[in-house]
Amino acid sequence: MSNRKWNLGLLLLFTVFACLLLQFVFSTLRIRELVRPLESGPQDGDRPRHIVLIPQELDNPYWRSIEQGAREAARQYGMELDYTGPFRINPAEQSRLLEKAIAAKADAILLQGIGDPQYRGLIDKAAERGIPVIAVDTDEPESRRLAYVGTDNTEAGKRMGELVAQVSGTIGVLIGSEAPNQRLRLEGFRSVIGRYPKLEIAEVRSSNISRLQAAEQAAAMLSGYPQIGYLAGFSALDGPGMLEAAGRVRPQGLRIFAFDDLPETTEGLRQCRLAATIVQQPRQMGYDAVALLHDYFQGKTPQPQHYTDTSVLDRSAFGIGGSCP
Repeated sequence: MSNRKWNLGLLLLFTVFACLLLQFVFSTLRIRELVRPLESGPQDGDRPRHIVLIPQELDNPYWRSIEQGAREAARQYGMELDYTGPFRINPAEQSRLLEKAIAAKADAILLQGIGDPQYRGLIDKAAERGIPVIAVDTDEPESRRLAYVGTDNTEAGKRMGELVAQVSGTIGVLIGSEAPNQRLRLEGFRSVIGRYPKLEIAEVRSSNISRLQAAEQAAAMLSGYPQIGYLAGFSALDGPGMLEAAGRVRPQGLRIFAFDDLPETTEGLRQCRLAATIVQQPRQMGYDAVALLHDYFQGKTPQPQHYTDTSVLDRSAFGIGGSCP
């Protein structure tokens, strides 16, 4: 009798242990199911789109404005923006960063066109891997970029030509670099100036997107060509550089035409040291580029060119009447 009770007790104990073991196994499996998604990270459909913006020059005020607009749109559309670029103009570094963004499997890339075959090849490589690329500020039209967002540079150059064509004499010209957008502005400018026999271009020099270089190159032109009565610059830092050169070499009798609206440029307008400036919309470029990407991810195909506005800024914008002496 005692042996029978003992056997029943062991059977009951085994049954309880088996039930507890099964419950433990089921609980463990359930916990693993719950934890696995957390270990693997958010699913592709839930994670924010990752956009890489590669500027021409990291801390250039113009490109910082583009970054500002892009970040504003990225926040609005729930995207993440990574802003990375060379500290000084360096096309090779821009290419390296583009390769890096492709290798990191960015969801989209915003960049400046540089008119280089190898660079175009990298843009095509990104497109082949399903990474849309939008050119900002400077187009790369022979590549498989999705779209271009920025100024119609040929028309902007013509607009500068029309401003200068109101006068007559000899002009010294600065371009920011040999980048395609600068060449297009110069071509547009020449196409207008060429129609006026009383206007001539003494020389065209590059400022290398540097205020210091702009000042040095403008001063060299003013010293080498005493007949120059007008200076025209096609990048944002050319205006302040030309103003500095004029102050050193020829404080009087010189009319300066600039690009963009940096604080020193607008102050030059107020003080009658600068005649007018062509103003672009860099912040709008950044915003519109990200907005186009959002539409693209929603299934909409953008137009190949998306031009942002330009305007002429002169003393009248500040409520200052009269002409400069």
